[in-house]
Amino acid sequence: MSEIKVTFVGTGDAFGSGGRLQTCIVAEGPASKFTIDFGASSLIGLRREAIDPNSIDTILLTHLHGDHCGGIPFLLLDAMLGSKRARPLTIVGPQDTETHLRKVQQALFPGSQRMVPKFDLNFVALTPGTSAKVADLIIHNVEAKHTRETNPLAIRISVGDKQIAYTGDGALTEELIHLVKGVDLLIAESYFYDKPVPWHLNYPDISQLEAKRIVLTHMHSNMLEQVDNVEEECAYDGLTITI
Repeated sequence: MSEIKVTFVGTGDAFGSGGRLQTCIVAEGPASKFTIDFGASSLIGLRREAIDPNSIDTILLTHLHGDHCGGIPFLLLDAMLGSKRARPLTIVGPQDTETHLRKVQQALFPGSQRMVPKFDLNFVALTPGTSAKVADLIIHNVEAKHTRETNPLAIRISVGDKQIAYTGDGALTEELIHLVKGVDLLIAESYFYDKPVPWHLNYPDISQLEAKRIVLTHMHSNMLEQVDNVEEECAYDGLTITI
């Protein structure tokens, strides 16, 4: 049986609630290492956890909000100027990911579009409701109920005989319930504890999701105040688990 090490590099929301870094989850399987989302603070988090950015093979993005993808321009600039990356990198995300990230990079680092990576950089666009194979990963996805302009997805990743699902940001839907059912590890946002929030999951929604192991993340201060009062595991920056 395969074993996967999962490190929660960043577990916060967009606003730094609880002093946490933005979403970045690193998973290391038998053949490759990948991240789920890559928020603006992700490079800081990787350094903090002594994870070499050049060791990452694939980045999976759920949607195009900055707290989930805003760290990629920093990663690419570091790869070209600092870390001198040679290893190929694949970025997998919703439709328009490549166009969006190139615009963000130009906004943050004007003139950087003239730089050409010396490593293979590949983009793979996911179509909602389909599956894709990238390296040793099989990625299933459904459309999430979140800000439409971000092309939001929830994803399930098969790695060998293990399955990891991540809700991304989005309200509860039947498609999400079906996607995550029975996975080995479900990483689920739980934005608020008892207050309904549009386009996000709150804690009562978690009872509708079935998995062998559930870890909650992307928590606002309202939810962080309750982490000792819930049955599910609650992630924190630096948490490492093995499935």
